[in-house]
Amino acid sequence: MSVAAVILAAGHGTRMKSNLSKSLHPLAGQPLIEWTLQAVDGLSDLRPVVVVGHARKQVQDYLGDRVEYSLQEQLLGTGHALMQAKERLYQRADQVLVLYADMPLLRPETLKQLTQRRTGSPHRQHPATALSLLTVERKEAQGFGRIVRDEIGAVRAIVEEVDCTPEQRAIRELNPGVYCFNAQWLWENISLLTPSSTGEYFLTDMLAIAVEQGKGVETVAAESDETFGINDRSQLAAAAHALRQRINTDHMLAGVTIVDPASTYIDADVTIGQDSTILPGTHLQGNTTVGAGCCIGPNSRIVDSAIGDACRVEYSVIEQSRMDRGSEVGPFGHLRPGAHLGEDVHMGNFGEVKNSRLGRGVKMGHFSYIGDATVGENVNIGAGTITCNFDGVSKNRTTLGDDVFLGSDTLLVAPVTLGARARTGAGSVVTRDVEEDTLVYGVPAKRPPAAENATQPESNE
Repeated sequence: MSVAAVILAAGHGTRMKSNLSKSLHPLAGQPLIEWTLQAVDGLSDLRPVVVVGHARKQVQDYLGDRVEYSLQEQLLGTGHALMQAKERLYQRADQVLVLYADMPLLRPETLKQLTQRRTGSPHRQHPATALSLLTVERKEAQGFGRIVRDEIGAVRAIVEEVDCTPEQRAIRELNPGVYCFNAQWLWENISLLTPSSTGEYFLTDMLAIAVEQGKGVETVAAESDETFGINDRSQLAAAAHALRQRINTDHMLAGVTIVDPASTYIDADVTIGQDSTILPGTHLQGNTTVGAGCCIGPNSRIVDSAIGDACRVEYSVIEQSRMDRGSEVGPFGHLRPGAHLGEDVHMGNFGEVKNSRLGRGVKMGHFSYIGDATVGENVNIGAGTITCNFDGVSKNRTTLGDDVFLGSDTLLVAPVTLGARARTGAGSVVTRDVEEDTLVYGVPAKRPPAAENATQPESNE
């Protein structure tokens, strides 16, 4: 048995009121169509076929060669869209699964059940079965057609909402438009579709053809949230809320404490270790990993970053950065792209690091900025220290050896290197390299007289 998945993504999505294809609008860190692709992943060795039309270049630029494409030049309904895939799929699969690019909540196990039907048997073992379809029962119809059954429970028709009688409108079993067809029967009969009064061809009419021919129609019930379709941005927000609940629940069941799931935003690709605590107002986005035993938040944002075990991030922003075990940031810190804090680094209030590595045990005081620097181990960075890394033309690096001690308000005018155990006095402006075991202070910073240097007075941190 083989399954070919066809994803319909040709529509205008006019209610989104956007220049971006509806299928590419982001949801929990991924475009809508990415969720659909994940739902069908593993069902078949065949690449999915995506039917494109409006904004097709946007869709194709994003998906590349991960899928095959069929073009629907005239948008004449769902039946017409599937007709465009016939040439690519004819005699290549036993079943054709049809679904939409704007149903991101569909679960893979539900689609697997649909392709195997309730008995778990493939269509080819029951040639009289023409198609299976998902159904859902919920109060909010969202414009879906109603499933009409006969006295023994067999599906007899799908009635579109606009055509429903008052009695039919009260039916709560809905048709979200996700089908699995017997491929041979589908391609032999899809040409029987006739246009509606609007000139469109609808897949719902395939059920009517099957019933008229006496073919079997089976159904699989989906959870109420799975078939939530997205037509506008309010529905996108509603889907985001449902997906956020699902993601947060998965993390909590895996041993993560999320104090307030309703105010915690975690993207799909984020991983979090056991016994970590995520406090309210936290956003974990993109390709982010958080280790075990961490405390993140409240009101922190971490994007595309790696956070080691036992780290703390409080009221801070971290972007494309790395924190090793036991390091901590904040409150109100900012790690910009390329920042790397080694083990047990402390970065105080309102600190900022960019494109720099701070070695193990560094203590960075509040109101400091370290940019384009390499900092050794056990360095003390006094409050208000700044690396002056930009000369108006290019960025220059600062290098600090192990056990360097920088007094408060030190300015390091790059490029500059301070050797191991070098020290600066408070308010120093360092414009030249400083040798190991040497104290400098002043503006510009200089070595003191020999006798004074021997005593090495404490800096004002």
